[in-house]
Amino acid sequence: MLAYASAGDKLAGWGEGNTVNDEVTQYINKTQPWQIDVCEKLRAMIDETVPGVEERLQYGKPHYLKNGHYAAVIAVAKSKVSFMIFNATDLPEVKGFLRSMGNGERKTVDITEGQDVDYGTLASFLGKTTAAL
Repeated sequence: MLAYASAGDKLAGWGEGNTVNDEVTQYINKTQPWQIDVCEKLRAMIDETVPGVEERLQYGKPHYLKNGHYAAVIAVAKSKVSFMIFNATDLPEVKGFLRSMGNGERKTVDITEGQDVDYGTLASFLGKTTAAL
């Protein structure tokens, strides 16, 4: 597992200029152990993929912004972790993996306990949707 520090400190391996948000850390640490692992991996993937990403707890969930624009959200529910990507109109749905939300501007993947997650594919999607932000 990655080691989280307090607000203003860098997460081990976090990109230049990116800081850990203590409220997000608290949100993640209140979840089930398997969800903590998934959230930590998503958090690290977001940091590696989106230069200058801003992490904040908003509307009760971890939100990630680039240049003031929403890039992604992590949401934990009882039996899943949802990862939503914004600005995703041009991303195709992937049956059983990536589904459209609303008008298709957002795409979501739901991760359940024991599920193999292709973080590389998620990073590729996120990189495409944040490139122009």
